[in-house]
Amino acid sequence: MSSTELPSVPAAHVLPQVATVRVAEGERLRSVGLPGVTLTVRSRPPRREGLPPALYVHGLGGSSLNWSALMEQLDGVVDSEAVDLPGFGDSPPPDDGDYSLTAHARAVIRYLDASGRGPVHLFGNSLGGAVSTRVAAVRPDLVRTLTLVSPALPELRVQRTAVPTGLLAVPGVTALFTRLTRKWTAEQRVRGVLQLCYGEPGRVTPEGFRDAVQEMERRLQLPYFWDAMTRSARGLVNAYTLGGQHALWRQAERVLAPTLLVYGGRDQLVGYRMCSRAARAFRDSRLLTLPDAGHVAMMEYPDVVARGFRELLAEGEGREPDPGRPGVGTGSGAPTENSGS
Repeated sequence: MSSTELPSVPAAHVLPQVATVRVAEGERLRSVGLPGVTLTVRSRPPRREGLPPALYVHGLGGSSLNWSALMEQLDGVVDSEAVDLPGFGDSPPPDDGDYSLTAHARAVIRYLDASGRGPVHLFGNSLGGAVSTRVAAVRPDLVRTLTLVSPALPELRVQRTAVPTGLLAVPGVTALFTRLTRKWTAEQRVRGVLQLCYGEPGRVTPEGFRDAVQEMERRLQLPYFWDAMTRSARGLVNAYTLGGQHALWRQAERVLAPTLLVYGGRDQLVGYRMCSRAARAFRDSRLLTLPDAGHVAMMEYPDVVARGFRELLAEGEGREPDPGRPGVGTGSGAPTENSGS
């Protein structure tokens, strides 16, 4: 191992105790032990029995908290669970230190197999979108529908604003960044994340900002925080280089589940122009574009994303879509704009 590589973090039982993870009203957290990983799962007890199951997968640097607003919007529609990927949120690092895209997908598959909840309505954002695409391609029996919010699929021309995040995959960059930013406060870091991920950072309430700062303070106490970030970024970049049946765009073409694609017009991490290619690649796709949204539309406009998902369900059940809700197109590759307001 070169001196620029980060060492693997030891098993969870030697890690220090940190502040507890925030649990929103109506949510529960539980820990699930699986071969090689322990996952924390956030859930909202279903409003009634018999609701179809849903699973949500967050992006790089995120956690199951990223889905709380959408889970609340879909209360009574699906039986919601959101997973913390290994090394993120409240989930400890994987036993083998493997943060590849395949390893993250394998963790999701293992959870679905062990819980017996599949097939589920699977949601993914950013890195979680790439993970969910792979899960849907290799295990179609586990996925009823697929909803992808700014999925991190390969781009030939990466936006300049996305380059710093991609550089986390380069050996030595994370160590340099941590040295240069060691005096940054959690509040400064959160403001930077909001500027990068939100189309309109001002939509975050003072309470939401305070919660985000507290969560950042908690994460910075974890000795594996930057290790998980770096190795997951590297795993995603490595996945972009794969060809043949393992190529992500090839796997997108193999997805059988009805798919809702959600893209933000102000996304600084995933190019808005990619929405047309995605709509062509996923064979049974609908496209929802929100010109004012950034990288995390499910956090900025959870009501709009929820309506798009309900329309996806209505189509599958043969019901007429909501005539008062424009902005969802089919997989023709032509984006249909919606203000998201």
